[in-house]
Amino acid sequence: MEIREYRPTDEQGWLRCRVLSFLDTAYFDNVLKEKEHYDNPSIELVAVKDNQIVGLLDIEYEVEEGTVCSRGTGLGGMIWHIAVHPDYRRNGIATKLLKKGEEMAKVNGLNRLEAWTRDDEWVNTWYKNSGFQQVDSYLHVYLEGEELKGHFETEHPKLHPIFSFAHYVGDNKEAMIKKFKRVHECVCFEKPLFN
Repeated sequence: MEIREYRPTDEQGWLRCRVLSFLDTAYFDNVLKEKEHYDNPSIELVAVKDNQIVGLLDIEYEVEEGTVCSRGTGLGGMIWHIAVHPDYRRNGIATKLLKKGEEMAKVNGLNRLEAWTRDDEWVNTWYKNSGFQQVDSYLHVYLEGEELKGHFETEHPKLHPIFSFAHYVGDNKEAMIKKFKRVHECVCFEKPLFN
């Protein structure tokens, strides 16, 4: 297996790997049709085995404090995507991608990495085992059909919302979890790069 920098010709393999990697997670419906491009510099890596992309890591990083990350001081990097094709999991691929990403982040003067993810226990355990600490969280709330009544209105009488995605940043998370069918805790992990 080879860990290398992403190339534009990798896009279709990158997309396939990401879609398959996310299918059995709380991000199952977060499908991209093209790879994201970042406003700031980035570290974009892929893991390749048998001419197939089997893992990926994207870190957008700051050259000016506070422009990418949501917390901390100094220059940080945001992990926007880390994924391993389900047929290649449990082979240390994510750990190898992260290690290479950390090496490159240090060379670029970053002092920490930040990552936001949802409430998949196995994903959160991987972050913790990789030296990250949970530092924040809020809720992703999906509202459909009858759940929307009394929560959203429109000025257009012929426009009827049927689905909504919202962030809940209040203190009563349990009430939101009980009230709506699909609610995910969105968790922020942070890892210092220098001890």
